[in-house]
Amino acid sequence: MIDYFADIEGLGHEQLVFCHEPSCGYFGLIAIHDTTLGPSLGGTRFWQYTSTAAAVTDALRLARGMTYKAAVAGLNLGGGKSVILGDNKRKDREAIFRAHGKFVETLNGRYITAEDVGTSPADMEYVRRETDHVAGLQGLSGDPSPVTGYGVYMGIKAAAKHRWGSDDLKGKKVLVQGCGKVASFLAGHLRQEGADLIVTDIDADKVKRVVDKCGATAVAPDAIYDQPADIYAPCALGATINDDTLSRLHVEIIAGCANNQLAEERHGEELKAKGMLYAPDYVINSGGLINVYGELEGWTQERSKRKAQEIYDTVLKIFAIAERDGIPSFRAADRAAEERIASVVGLSSLWVGERRA
Repeated sequence: MIDYFADIEGLGHEQLVFCHEPSCGYFGLIAIHDTTLGPSLGGTRFWQYTSTAAAVTDALRLARGMTYKAAVAGLNLGGGKSVILGDNKRKDREAIFRAHGKFVETLNGRYITAEDVGTSPADMEYVRRETDHVAGLQGLSGDPSPVTGYGVYMGIKAAAKHRWGSDDLKGKKVLVQGCGKVASFLAGHLRQEGADLIVTDIDADKVKRVVDKCGATAVAPDAIYDQPADIYAPCALGATINDDTLSRLHVEIIAGCANNQLAEERHGEELKAKGMLYAPDYVINSGGLINVYGELEGWTQERSKRKAQEIYDTVLKIFAIAERDGIPSFRAADRAAEERIASVVGLSSLWVGERRA
């Protein structure tokens, strides 16, 4: 029997909400990890999960990652995530996303949603009809992919600087696993600087678009791990750093936009032992969160992009902590996030006078 309370306790979550609207076949989950720094924010993922247990695991891991991502990025937000179980290519989307919006509204601002894998700004407009607690809307910050891709690009440059003493990527061979929206923007930045790209995706149309746009070389999805290169950029779903791929990857840097890239924490330890430099996922891909936070704060797109540029310095800081403390980079990132959260929890209360009725 699956013990969801044990899962929640193990990762330190505050809340897990199961949602169902039978009229349209909506099944959803909303996970809230930590609201110490502010309301939880995280996108809605629409995916055909193999089981409810797999969806719960994904939602919990992603929500926790959002807490750490916001903390390291210096944003006043907590971490949350929601998933909708089903076929994300279905055309009748209004009822599904309005139902989702109704459940988001019941949380009264503890959770703010936005787009994610399988969803779009247009879907968020349907959510907006039922709740104000949604971002990534058309005409505002909209699609976070450009800012996310730019932030990952800056993180890759920082990793190159740490490993090779220069952040120049000209002539570097980069394996881009996944050709979705963020990966497409990332590939554009890499190609503009003169990097050589090898790309793959389970969707042949997406691969073709990136090949045509960037002059990349395409390989079969499973073959990407066997290509000798300088950098591996995982940009699809998580857990592609695992027992199988670790023995096949021949790169010096792993840095990409996918969430939860390590299948297990021990794989991060193995990367360190193998001498591979790992840019922690939630640090390097925080541009999307920055973009949405900018919308909530009324920032211009240019200001959000400037904030995402700071990912370069943040990644270098994480590497410095890892070297100082003799720990893998993913643990250094966690340490930086946990220290910021603890510093806020530890603030003493101030008397600000009596509130007027």
